[in-house]
Amino acid sequence: MSRIPLVSERPPCRLYLITPPAIPDLDTFARDLEAALDAGDVAALQIRLKDADDAAVLAAVAALKPVAQARGVAVILNDRPDLAARSGCDGVHLGQSDASIAEARDRMGRDAMIGVTCHDSRELAMDAAEAGADYVAFGAFFPTLTKATVHRPEPEILTIWQETVEIPCVAIGGITAATAGDLARAGADFVAVSAAVWSHPDGPAAAVRELDRALTSIV
Repeated sequence: MSRIPLVSERPPCRLYLITPPAIPDLDTFARDLEAALDAGDVAALQIRLKDADDAAVLAAVAALKPVAQARGVAVILNDRPDLAARSGCDGVHLGQSDASIAEARDRMGRDAMIGVTCHDSRELAMDAAEAGADYVAFGAFFPTLTKATVHRPEPEILTIWQETVEIPCVAIGGITAATAGDLARAGADFVAVSAAVWSHPDGPAAAVRELDRALTSIV
């Protein structure tokens, strides 16, 4: 007897870009971003500048948001719902030690996209879903130099989530074109990538094309 799925069939996995942790030249990076977004299908851009002050974060949003939104790419700000609301971002991504989902929703409104880092825990993810998150993120699936990581989930967590919960899940952490397809097959709705795009030897556009091929090949 075939297994009956518990949730409806989902659309194909898409790419979720994350900025480098520091952007020393916004003009140059904006051009790189344009090239990357024009090279393939990208669903979202997370602006993640952990050590920048508020002025630098707002400057980055002002420079990058028009580039992304003109191409139909959602702009998500990491950690700061106050700055996300102030700068007109489409959403915010919260860590476990950041503001609550309720606080973020109160600041940003009901239409904002709110995502939550859940590491390797389905329990944290269920809590986030019940609290009104629009997506949950699991990871890091692979070692990464972008940030220090402790948790290392197995791809099975994506499969279980895909089969049992409606809201989307994002796979994050050290993902490349060589591994993106496997995580998409496992059940990721989005794969989040940073260094594999911005540090690609042939440039970010080439990286996005490779990732796009990896994701579309599983359809």
